[in-house]
Amino acid sequence: MSKAAVAVLALLVTGLLGYGWSLGFHLDNAHNGLIGASFTAVGLYVLRMRPRHREGRLFLAVGLLHVVMFFGRQYGLHDDPLPGAAWVGWIGVWPLPLAIAVSGWALMAFPDGRLLSPRWRVPLGVMMAVATAMSVVSALWPVEYERTGLAGHPLDLPGADAATAAWPYVRFAYLLFQVLWTVALVVRVRRARGDERRQLYWLGYAVVLDLALLVAGLALLGSPVPGLLGVPLVPLAAGVAILKYRLYDIDPLLGKTIVIGAMLAVVTGGYVAVVVGVGALVPAPDGLLSVVATALVAVAFEPLRRRAQRLADRIVYGHRVTPYEALSTLSTQLSAAPDELLDGVAATVGGAVGAREVVVWVGDEARLVPAAAWPAPVGSEPSSLDGLGGPGVHVRPVRHDGLLRGAITLRKPPGEPLLAGEEQLLGDLAAQTGMVIVHEAQRAELQSTARRIVTAQDEARQRIERDLHDGAQQRLVTLGLELGVLAAHAKASGDGELAGGVQAARTQLLEATSELRELARGLHPSVLTQAGLPDALRTLADRSAVPVRLDADLAARPPAEVEATAYFLVSEALTNAARHAGATLVTVTLARDEQGLRVEVADDGAGGARLGDGDGDGSGLQGLADRLAALGARLDVDSPPGGGTRLRTVIPCA
Repeated sequence: MSKAAVAVLALLVTGLLGYGWSLGFHLDNAHNGLIGASFTAVGLYVLRMRPRHREGRLFLAVGLLHVVMFFGRQYGLHDDPLPGAAWVGWIGVWPLPLAIAVSGWALMAFPDGRLLSPRWRVPLGVMMAVATAMSVVSALWPVEYERTGLAGHPLDLPGADAATAAWPYVRFAYLLFQVLWTVALVVRVRRARGDERRQLYWLGYAVVLDLALLVAGLALLGSPVPGLLGVPLVPLAAGVAILKYRLYDIDPLLGKTIVIGAMLAVVTGGYVAVVVGVGALVPAPDGLLSVVATALVAVAFEPLRRRAQRLADRIVYGHRVTPYEALSTLSTQLSAAPDELLDGVAATVGGAVGAREVVVWVGDEARLVPAAAWPAPVGSEPSSLDGLGGPGVHVRPVRHDGLLRGAITLRKPPGEPLLAGEEQLLGDLAAQTGMVIVHEAQRAELQSTARRIVTAQDEARQRIERDLHDGAQQRLVTLGLELGVLAAHAKASGDGELAGGVQAARTQLLEATSELRELARGLHPSVLTQAGLPDALRTLADRSAVPVRLDADLAARPPAEVEATAYFLVSEALTNAARHAGATLVTVTLARDEQGLRVEVADDGAGGARLGDGDGDGSGLQGLADRLAALGARLDVDSPPGGGTRLRTVIPCA
């Protein structure tokens, strides 16, 4: 979405919300304004940062529907009837089923806007169809008016009594919608890995908190309003999860919130206990009791603050690990995802010594580069080893085989020194970190070597394709033309047998030329080099035996080895869909973002595809996975039996 579109929508929503609030306050409608503002703001911000993000579009749709409903109800509920109040208020009522269904769609597709698999399109379609039908019923008859406080439905159609009587049973569909969202989220959490699971946990935390508010409101107040007012927590948490995967920097804020809340409770409780409780038992002037309460709170404040801080640290960061646990945790990091190794080192060091900040540096004495940090992302500039020190900063060089490989710097809370046991533990962790840094360097070198091999293979394929096209293929075409002329001469001379033999030889030659052309195209298609990946995939889709729906709008061309890898991935997927899956439609999606080139190929076939090694089933996918690994990417295969096959990868383009 363009900046201008974002700005126009933001101004429109701000105007509707502002004017709506100016018309008065209605508690039963406040949640629509809050939900509309939060979902719209998050959706617009996500689309501003990532213009083609599908989940951002869904959030925006949810927000706009609630903004319209909020404005319509505020307008219709105004004490002094406004012009057209019946019709404007009507617009604020009937979109409710659609708003609920689109909200469920957004939850089912979180965090990337895509469903788990093509099979989920059926229940999603049913939900949207039912919601549309419910909205039509609500638009024709005043079935929802009793709960909104609006009066004067603008349409006077027969059947209103029957529709109103049946509506409580129809509203049971809302519960079924919620069951569908819940199942979709649970399945997605079970399948998710890495950052996607963190995103889902963040969303789940907000949903559970809002459900707790809903249950508490129903139990204590007999009203769902607290839960409805808490719904904006969901889009806010989802927006943070979409735009920021690690989410570590939320921890200090959460810790401070716990401390401040605890201290406010202690100060207020202490003051009330002395002034009210003691005052009721011992006659004394109010001024004297206030002075006593203030003195007692002042004396107890700092010890209680320290205890509250320790409690907050335990809640946010957990119990500080023992030296054995710290070394064990660091050892397990060696089996984690490569991109998370040094992040795990920083987190382990921070948890082991109770640091407020840890930075892991990689390099030599002259130039050290920050590679990971905890709890906040890396924000430091390169530095020499001598330049790392400073007030309150503890520096530990990281060596391996006698060579400096990097350093660890950390800060502890003010007034907390680095204890002797922590000094020894930090030294042991630094020694282990040297192994991790060497492991990372070796992995990077292997990946660089593999990338050079892939590039060399692509260049060799391209040379062979060019040589076949410009050399042997051209000579075979010329020979075919000459044989055609020879056949014509033989036929004219009356030698039918010779003419037939020459024509048969020419036919075989043309078939061989066609096979050679297909072979050359399979080695490295010339259109990929000349026109780029989208055009090459369109050509591939046109030749596919299975209908292909292609979404490949790239603003800039990726590197050549990335283009070639993406092309061969799509080519192999189309071949498998036609030969083995029995698919009737294949969807190919390409998108470019800060992480790299995202490629997704999904079909509606028989499923059951798997990675394999050797000549058996899955060897083609395994070859693609190996090629992607050389470029620092991973092939994700989601292919449940009977549920189609979805191949996904993100190829780094740096």
